[in-house]
Order: sequence, then C-alpha cells, then structure tokens
Amino acid sequence: MFPSEISHTPLPGATIHQLKIKPVFDALVKREKFYAHYLARAAWHGSRIVMRQVSPESPDIFDFIMDLYHACDGKWDILVAQCNITSEELTSFLDYAAMFLCNLGNFYGEGDQKFVPDVTAEALRKIADISTKTKASLDKIIDPLLAVPPFSLGYPSKNALSGYYPGIEPITQDEIARVSEVMNKTSIGPENTRVRKVVKDGKPILQLLQASAETGPLKAGHDELADGMFLVRGDHSDELARVCSALQKAKDYAGNDKQTQFLTHYVEFFRTGSLKAFQESQKAWVTDISARVENILGFIEPYRDPAGIRSEWEAMIGIADADEIKKLKIFVDSSTSFIRQLPWAVKGVNDGKGTFEKSLFEAPDFTSVHVLALCGSIYEYIREACGFKNIVLANRLSLKSFKSTTHIVRFLTTAIHELIGHGTGKLLSETSPGTYNFDKQNPPTSPLSGEVVTSHYLHGQTWGSVFGKLAGTVEECRAILMSEYFMDNKDLLDIQVFLR
Repeated sequence: MFPSEISHTPLPGATIHQLKIKPVFDALVKREKFYAHYLARAAWHGSRIVMRQVSPESPDIFDFIMDLYHACDGKWDILVAQCNITSEELTSFLDYAAMFLCNLGNFYGEGDQKFVPDVTAEALRKIADISTKTKASLDKIIDPLLAVPPFSLGYPSKNALSGYYPGIEPITQDEIARVSEVMNKTSIGPENTRVRKVVKDGKPILQLLQASAETGPLKAGHDELADGMFLVRGDHSDELARVCSALQKAKDYAGNDKQTQFLTHYVEFFRTGSLKAFQESQKAWVTDISARVENILGFIEPYRDPAGIRSEWEAMIGIADADEIKKLKIFVDSSTSFIRQLPWAVKGVNDGKGTFEKSLFEAPDFTSVHVLALCGSIYEYIREACGFKNIVLANRLSLKSFKSTTHIVRFLTTAIHELIGHGTGKLLSETSPGTYNFDKQNPPTSPLSGEVVTSHYLHGQTWGSVFGKLAGTVEECRAILMSEYFMDNKDLLDIQVFLR
C-alpha cells in the first residue's frame, strides 16, 4: 500500500489512562517531595525541545491546543454551540489533540508516521473562532497541520521531514555526512546537536546547532569548524535555561553527595552543551544506588534521527516502590545463572560465562518506579566502567486494560529485557592506547564462524560511532530476543510463580 493510500487520522475513541502516583508520592518525606517536584519541573521544561525535534510546526500546534483549552476553560462541550460545529467534529479534534499530547508532536512516537485531525479546515477555523488568540494560533499552523505529504520522519525530502535538520534550505545526506566528519575531527559529540543549512551572500553555510542555555561561541573565533561550517551554540536555550533553574532548586533538596554531583553536572551540561559534563553526570548517577526518587534526563536515544546519531530529549522522574523492588531483587540475584545459559557461554571459561562477557557481572541497581513525570541509554563506556541502572515503570505496566496475566508477562519480559538484554555482553576494545580488555595475542573464537575474531573497537570508538543509525536498532533487537529466549526457561517460570 502506498503512503498516500494510508489513513493518516488517529483511530477514533482513544482511551486515556491516568497513571496512579498519589499513594507513593504521599509516602515521601517533605524533602523528597520537593526534590521530586523540581526534577519533574525540569523534565517538563524540556517538552518543547521534543516537539521542536519532531517538526517545525509541533510547538505551535501545542500552543493552539493550549490556547483552545484556556479559551473554553477546559469545558470543551461549549465549543459545539459557540463555534457551530458538530459533536462528532469536536470528538475528532479531541482525539487528535490527545494523540498529539501523547506523542509530543504530530508524528507517532512509534513508527514516525504523520497523523492529522479527521476534521476539515473549515471546521478547524470554526473551532478557532472561540477567541482572537486561537484564530491567530491556527493561522500559523493550519497548512502544515493538515499537509500530507510529508508522510513520515526521515531525511528531508518531498515525502519526509526531520526536526534535526530544520530550515527552508534543503540539506543533502552528503552534507550531513560532511558535518559528521568535521565533528569527529573536532571531538564534538552529536547527541545534543541539529544541523541547519542557510545561504549567505549566495554561499551555502552549514550550521551545527548545539543545545545549551548559553549562546555565542565559547571563545572568540572558535565558532568556525571548517570552511562554510559553523558551530552555533544556544539551540533550545530558553527551555534549557528553565531546566537549569529547576535543577538548581532540586539540588537544595538532594539526599546525598551523589545526587548533588550529578545535578551539578546536569546543570553544566545543559548550560554549556558539554557532553563531557553529561558523561560525568552519568558516572555519578549510576552510583546513586536505590534512590527513592529516580530520574533520567538529557538527550538520550537517537532513534528518530534518520542519521541515527542525534538524540531526542528524554526525561523521566519516578518514585520507587519498596515492595516491587523486593520482587525485582530476585532477578538481580539470579542474573549470573541466567548469563551462564546464554548460547555463547562456555563451561569452564570466565566462570561459565564465556569470553564475550565481562569477568564480573556487576548487577545493576534495578528499580521499579511509579512515573511522576515522563517527557518523551547511557554511554556504553560508562556502563562498562561504572555500572548501569535498570528502571521498570510500574504504573505504566499496571493499567487496568492489562489482564493480570498480561501484566506478569510484561513485567517479566521488561525485567529480562533490561537486566540481561542491555546488561550483558562486552565490547572487545582498545580501552587506552595499547591496552585491551581481552587477550590481544589470543583473541576469542566467534560463536558464529568458529574462527578467531579479527576486529575490535579502536581507542575512542563506541558502539554508536561505529554502527551509526543501526546501533540503537540492533541493541534493542538484542534485548528483545533475550526476553523471548528466556520466556520458557524453567528458572524464569519459577520466578513468575513467586511474583504471583
């Protein structure tokens, strides 16, 4: 089926769920409540970043929906009479608004296909007549809101767009690749960047937009990266300034030195754009074990960038549930025995785990949290050197629409996905010049070919830099397969009985 033949309107009758959070929030002490509150504020201050990364019109569509809400004081039904629309038209618009707010943009978070409201332009204009402000808001976005194509996110073309490559000047994949080459040479990480092409004095200019609250070059004359290519700091500056302000307030309620450390590094990262500061934050974050209030903040996953290297703003603030954590501990305690059952494990080698696993599997801090705020991986070498965390979002898994058995299966598959799927494996690497994390003179044998391996990660290379846009996809497939591989495992089923 061609994209033009596919319906681009959301399915009618969207079900809206309210995640339960009050009981676990009320159980926090006063300091923890303030800490959680300001972290949640920081998370949501980044919501416009997500929208801007999705499409140019998404922030303005959000404003239109909010302006309508305020114009009718949340009493949507009055729009039927006051705007002379049908109840069906109102319902269709609200289905669209709910889908937009769920995805923080007008493209689905899964599949990246565009969706449009199942109402006419005339009906939208009638709805917007509720106030002067909503009329002005709609005028800004009605054309891109209804336009199909673009059909999906992707490299900018007639049929696709990408918020990571904004602007009216078309940019080519070769130009994007050229920017990446220069970034590698100048040691600028891609995660918190976008690329924009402009024309000045008839000459094409490539601008590398780096997310930071600060604007302007760090040093005078240091903004030119190459001929016709410039670093422009201050992308998402307004939002990140508010993020930094909220995090500074959260620091006043930090419960230990580790929390103070990673919050300090967070602020430096969002203020300056320095990915080194973010990496330092993660080193402190992974050592904040069994945190009562947990967080994920930053430019994390690169799934929606067609080049596979630029990351979306992602923020989650959750509150740990002590009873559920006790249940998860059995997974952590059993993790090594599961690793010994993987297909590449070799009895008698590396404690039965084989050469493709770390000598010591350090079980992560495995936490079940109830989501307080959710808007929208940590670096592999940090996982290798400092450990990692796995987080299960319990109140998203326990919606009433899940039957009791379905919830157990999802809970278990998610736990295995995170603990074993993302937690196992070792990247054969040159960790520093001339130093390797495997026996270079006697390299291990590949379980696929039966031959000794002939390649490894060079110093400075990472999983993401080598595999590019395929890295995230392969990693998720690997983790999913782990869950499927273990789902008929007797030991796992014994744990399932325990969790009942």
